[in-house]
Amino acid sequence: MLTIDDFATQLTSYLPPDKINLVRRAYYYAEQAHEGQKRRSGEPYVIHPLEVAQILSEIRMDHQSLMAAMLHDVIEDTEVPKAALLEQFGEEVTEIVDGVSKLTQIHFESKEQAQAENFQKMALAMSRDIRVILVKLADRMHNMRTLGALRPDKRRRIARETLDIYSPIAHRLGINDFRVELEDLCFQAMYPMRARMIQKAVNKISGHRKEIVADIKHDIEHRLESEGLIGRVEGRQKHLYSIYQKMDRHEKSFHEIMDVFAFRIVTDTVDSCYRVLGVIHNLFKPVPDRFKDYIAIPKANGYQSLHTTLFGVYRIPIEVQVRTEEMDAVANMGIASHWLYKNEDEPDETNGLLHNHHARARQWVKGLLEIQKNAGNPLEFIENVKLDLFPDEVYVFTPKGDILEMPTGVTAVDFAYNVHTDIGNSCVACRIDRHLAPLSQPLQSGQTVEIITSPGAQPNPAWLDFVVTAKARSAIRHFLKNQKRSESMELGRRLLNKSLNHFELNLDDISSKVTDSWLEQAGLKTLEDLLEEIGLGNRMAYLVARQLMELAETELNQPQEGAENTPAPLMITGTEGMVIKYAKCCRPIPGDPIVGHMSSGRGLVIHNEACKNLNEFRGNNEKLVSLTWEKNLEQEFSVELKVGVENVRGVVAGIATSVTEADANIESITLEDHDARIRVVDLVINVQGREHLARVMKRLKVNKAVVSISRERTDPR
Repeated sequence: MLTIDDFATQLTSYLPPDKINLVRRAYYYAEQAHEGQKRRSGEPYVIHPLEVAQILSEIRMDHQSLMAAMLHDVIEDTEVPKAALLEQFGEEVTEIVDGVSKLTQIHFESKEQAQAENFQKMALAMSRDIRVILVKLADRMHNMRTLGALRPDKRRRIARETLDIYSPIAHRLGINDFRVELEDLCFQAMYPMRARMIQKAVNKISGHRKEIVADIKHDIEHRLESEGLIGRVEGRQKHLYSIYQKMDRHEKSFHEIMDVFAFRIVTDTVDSCYRVLGVIHNLFKPVPDRFKDYIAIPKANGYQSLHTTLFGVYRIPIEVQVRTEEMDAVANMGIASHWLYKNEDEPDETNGLLHNHHARARQWVKGLLEIQKNAGNPLEFIENVKLDLFPDEVYVFTPKGDILEMPTGVTAVDFAYNVHTDIGNSCVACRIDRHLAPLSQPLQSGQTVEIITSPGAQPNPAWLDFVVTAKARSAIRHFLKNQKRSESMELGRRLLNKSLNHFELNLDDISSKVTDSWLEQAGLKTLEDLLEEIGLGNRMAYLVARQLMELAETELNQPQEGAENTPAPLMITGTEGMVIKYAKCCRPIPGDPIVGHMSSGRGLVIHNEACKNLNEFRGNNEKLVSLTWEKNLEQEFSVELKVGVENVRGVVAGIATSVTEADANIESITLEDHDARIRVVDLVINVQGREHLARVMKRLKVNKAVVSISRERTDPR
């Protein structure tokens, strides 16, 4: 069992005595705070924070991170308040501890929501100090190493959470060593039998492969030496979870995956990397289209390396990575390499690659905060973040030649939001490699993308069907949510004023004292919240109006007159947006007598007055709203026609021509046989009102093949 004395001895390899004493002090403080507490395994609880600090010391984290590791459970699991830590250890260490500490026991609707809330808090803490996530990952690592003391179902749940959240974060921050161990531990916890079988198979073939690996390594080292190049050649071992994923995802056998030999060559400079690449391409034949230059264009998590695949002796595939020592540190330790190689006496800027990687990590965290700001709730936030946790990348260019790395499958809309949220919101079209292209077209590496914007443009809800990035998805949802709120409020105000007109009043005539009193009784904070609720159909305007009048009468101590007046119909302008829906059962158009039905959460649904679907609501003034059309509407509305035609050649083309000549658009067209002589064409067309529809029907009747036309209304049964 690790002791603080053993740990302090290990720290002498990279920390001065005064810093080690501070780490010791944090340990003794934690030991006293956790006195009497034990882990499930039966050992003293303080062993856990000591082991977490040990994991961080292996990547040479600074003394403040080690102190925070010692204290990371003190606020949550003991009586010690945050203020006491602040007084004893200072602000920097306390803020890391506070960021790592889990949420206090709050009642959540589900474990998923609790997990989402935890991650949301962690994202905020990471924005203040990125070391928070490193301590958290080390904490999770030790918990995964000691899962054996827990029930199998709890082991699987913790492993699933780790695989969903913590392992991808380690990957996104480039901490490959952490990611690999976490994934293998999760795999063993979730599928213990599969893990044992694959490990047994790996051990079995290792003996046969040693000789081949040694021969290839010798050939590469000999060629590098003869060319005067410095290079450390290492064989790379695939980890268990990676093997399992490839077997499962690509439906390959174990031997197909293990028939590839993998090597890494670590050299001194970037120039040497390219020279080494040339040497091994002369030594073994390269496989076409299997070369990637991640040095010129690094991955999103800062990873840099040259990748190539070669045909070795007996045409055995050999995968080779070439990188510098500094790139190797970033590849294995990611953001942690910033502290691994950092000299405390030098500014960050003197460590170019490490500083650049640290900046990339901060940029990612900044993006998390933007997604968090736009998300409606923690579950939506974590759903968006999962989309962004290190998918494969494509590299696209701005018109000025800047490179943007983005996930595979991104579209021009994702690109626009990546550049700036305002550009995404006002995007109307795009040019890909100087040619106009659909906004939904997936982008390919190497393409140049230009976004065309318009000041009055707005995000289209249909974009949510094809955008890939979390930033784009959360920004679109945020805009539409706000737009729907403002539209709901406007409709709610109109509906409430219409009901108040019943009493010869409008909302402005009601005193703020009355409205505040009503809002307090209803449990709402502001008048805007009430108007939104009415606009969405969650509250009935008629009932709210009556309740407001009753309160007003109580305040004035006199009844209001005019309660028997018939309210004027609400005017439909066609610009109400998402809070007004046109019922598909009867497809009302301007000129039709209409009535509205308040549907909870959807707002106002407009029906034709004669629609049979409204029968259950008739006579209920609380559910139905009297409506009328505004004159000279320019909006187009869908209407369905059944056209009976003779079964002759070219009849559908003739119908389409007739509709176009009447200045209408066809939304959909389907054909069905009625009998051997007559066929029925089902048309959904866009018209501006009944007069326009009459012109379309008149034009259709001119066609000699048309035998009947009727406007279709869906049978509610």
